[in-house]
Amino acid sequence: MPATVTSPASNDAVVIGATGLVGRECVTQLANRSEFERVTAVARRALPDELKSPRLRTVLIDFDRLDERPDVFKASHVFCALGTTIKQAGSRERFRQVDFGYPLRVAELAKAAGARHFLLVSSVDASSASRGFYLRVKGDLEAAIVALGFPSVTVVRPSFLLGDRKEFRLGEEIAMRLSWALPRKYRAVHVRDVARALVSAAVEDRPGVRVIENPEVSAQSTRAGVDHGRV
Repeated sequence: MPATVTSPASNDAVVIGATGLVGRECVTQLANRSEFERVTAVARRALPDELKSPRLRTVLIDFDRLDERPDVFKASHVFCALGTTIKQAGSRERFRQVDFGYPLRVAELAKAAGARHFLLVSSVDASSASRGFYLRVKGDLEAAIVALGFPSVTVVRPSFLLGDRKEFRLGEEIAMRLSWALPRKYRAVHVRDVARALVSAAVEDRPGVRVIENPEVSAQSTRAGVDHGRV
């Protein structure tokens, strides 16, 4: 483990998985918030042009070599929106590496670099006791990050995500179209609302562990009077 360094004095944000659905939206919202002096987007590939901002720097990184860039994670707030699917990953082992191994190592490096608030995108029904492999991995990650002892941890557990997804997922498409008939806990939620919940929690900086469930994400959007139009 790297040596612990002095905690950042200013509010700086680092977004891991910045090219994903939620990560892109976190970057956009953070870059427009005066509470954060600098925003660092960490990803495997370059960000699209529309995300570029004078207050934003981009760091391209090999997630298999995270230990070579501990300086990247020196920030007060670290947002982790890294994730994949078992189909995309190609195997359960690779999925666990991307959805558990990488985020946990990021959290360890961030803690050692003095981060005070770690914010994680998880999943509705995430639990270490789940019978489902996907939800169990998500639950294991939540527990492992909480155990690191950050002054503040925020976990957002969204259901199906609405947004400009680059790839087509038939199962999610069907579920989203039927979302209106589901209990509120499982209804689809827009990525802008998920990012807004994360950014708001970061600004509030409440100490301790906070879990924001899917209905609360939607409720925050309603209170803010947000209209996403058609998606």
